[in-house]
Amino acid sequence: MTKSTNKYLNLLLTTLVSIFIGAVIMLFLGHNPIEAYFQLFKGAFVGKLNLGTTLQKFVPLLLTSIAFVVSSRAGVFNVGVEGELYLGAIAAAWVGFTFTSLPGPLLIILCIMVAALIGAAWSYIPSSLKAYLGVNEVCVTILMNYVAKYITSYLVNGPFSAKTGVPQTPTIANSAKLTQFLKPSQANTGLFIAIGLAIVIYWILTKSSWGYRFTSVGLNPFHAEYIGISPKRSMIHAMYLSGAIGGIAGALEVLGTYGYFLDNFSSGIAFDGMLAALIVKNDIKMVPFMAFFLAVLKSGALGMERYTGVPKSIVDTIIAIFIIFATMEALFAFNKKRKAKNTQTVKEQI
Repeated sequence: MTKSTNKYLNLLLTTLVSIFIGAVIMLFLGHNPIEAYFQLFKGAFVGKLNLGTTLQKFVPLLLTSIAFVVSSRAGVFNVGVEGELYLGAIAAAWVGFTFTSLPGPLLIILCIMVAALIGAAWSYIPSSLKAYLGVNEVCVTILMNYVAKYITSYLVNGPFSAKTGVPQTPTIANSAKLTQFLKPSQANTGLFIAIGLAIVIYWILTKSSWGYRFTSVGLNPFHAEYIGISPKRSMIHAMYLSGAIGGIAGALEVLGTYGYFLDNFSSGIAFDGMLAALIVKNDIKMVPFMAFFLAVLKSGALGMERYTGVPKSIVDTIIAIFIIFATMEALFAFNKKRKAKNTQTVKEQI
């Protein structure tokens, strides 16, 4: 059995065990787990509204998880995708309600491009601090999430306010809105943009010189510098690309789901995407499947709660168990290596 096959089997086993533990918790709470899971998957797939909601939730999860994978490939952990998503969303909304005279396709492209530029520019702050001063990027990006959210909150309650009872921007031009399908759900053509972008990022990471430089720096920055690759420049470029993807995720939420920027619209979307990436250990090939599975859980949780009374927080529990088992697997691998090293040392001493 190859190492790659073993990794996928471990992920499948982790998924099954997590679902089983979730079932045990349901039994402990006095619920029927079979009925609960049936209603969960029914609420995620059966009917246009349910299936469309699942696809709509899948788009930001896919993009934010890929954004985290891109930066991690170069050894930089971008926990600030949430902030980039917010800034990209409000940038796209501003373009959408300001340049209303532009043709539809051009306006959509402009919204996405501006959102990507804003997200990339925002990511330069933590990446440059990491590259040139050695500042911990995790701390910086976490704090910058709050700064980004407060900036957008100020704008949507001030200069960009639609002057309604709800803090939001004016509605973007109809020509800038992505086409919705599977109505009455909010599934839209942003799904195909996200899938196309995911394919491009996969090619960049696995086939291009950019991907090679990112991987080299992430594995060993000293060796990368020895063979002529600048670790600092590669870290910053990886964060640029990561921030741009986060910004695009925000733009697609505005253009496809809402039609305007709504204050505090994201309930931790980027953090869920980061969890999807962590569960599959930043494997770019597995990220779409895990992001879709999380979208299924979150979309079907409401139906499960409505028809069985099982609290939707059970879904968060299952996701947490995913993380715990992934961490335990890494711990077991570390212990295995340590034991092998100790055995080798004993043999050398003998």
